[in-house]
Amino acid sequence: MANRTVKEAKNVHGTNPQYLIEKIIRSRIYDSKYWKEQCFALTAELLVDKAMELRFVGGVYGGNIKPTQFLCLTLKMLQIQPEKDIVVEFIKNEEFKYVRALGAFYLRLTGAAIDCYKYLEPLYIDNRKLRRQNRSGQFEIVYMDEYIDELLRNDRVCDIILPRIQKRSILEENNELEPKVSVLDEDLDDEVPSEDEAKEMEEKESSRTKNNTSTSDRRPRRGHSRSKSRSRERDRERRTAQSGNGRSRDYYEDLEDYDRQRNRVRNHRDTQNYSNSSHNEDYDRRVSSRNDRQDRERNDSRQDRERNDNRQDRERDRRDRRYDQRERDSRSERDRRRY
Repeated sequence: MANRTVKEAKNVHGTNPQYLIEKIIRSRIYDSKYWKEQCFALTAELLVDKAMELRFVGGVYGGNIKPTQFLCLTLKMLQIQPEKDIVVEFIKNEEFKYVRALGAFYLRLTGAAIDCYKYLEPLYIDNRKLRRQNRSGQFEIVYMDEYIDELLRNDRVCDIILPRIQKRSILEENNELEPKVSVLDEDLDDEVPSEDEAKEMEEKESSRTKNNTSTSDRRPRRGHSRSKSRSRERDRERRTAQSGNGRSRDYYEDLEDYDRQRNRVRNHRDTQNYSNSSHNEDYDRRVSSRNDRQDRERNDSRQDRERNDNRQDRERDRRDRRYDQRERDSRSERDRRRY
């Protein structure tokens, strides 16, 4: 009784409204916990509260085909078949985006082509994000305008096959719908300049070109003055160089002191490098001697092991011979006693 369509419901697209959802998915919804606990005895007024609690959209997910809460409420709306005004209020609700998504999905399932274009196309302005659960149970981001475009263009949304609707071009030819007016047309009209603005832009560009040509004519004079200033600086440098010849002895003495100090530092570095190299050679000798000693010890230990193994083998053979000899003696004594 809880899964039957109400008596006052009308056929949608020539069938029972609940049959718009496939039988397998419908049976999974009837067996789900959310349907049994939260969707029992729901009315159109109580359905609004459940729709406000939605946090994502989606169809079925998981290997055992579990339905989402969004799909359960869609089937409940098909079962109770709320009035068209309630569905339109769902779509016009701007505060709760998932309520709007639920109303748009129900209208696409049950509404005529004219109603779908009339009430769903204005939602292209809505750019809010929606969370959608895919078949693997993971969430992905989809925008409201993309979701509405899928409802109007795709054959399957949220794992439900949507009824076919007429194309918009056919309805426009039959004068049942007005031609579509994009919201972007107003922005484009604002961006396109008028004739007066175009003339002003041309005048500004012509004035800029004139200013550029006048500045280019003035530039060579500046370059000439710069060349003069550079020649003056060179003359000053030459004069200072000539005036500095009287101090050349002190300069050369300083250079000799600098060379002596640099040679001392180099000699000190060479001695350090030599000592380091000798230290490295000593270290290499020690390491090589240590390695040789370890190799000798390994060889000695290996030889000792082999000797011990040979000795043990010999002792084992002697034991075996003695045991065999005793066995033979005992047999001979037994035979002797027997006879």
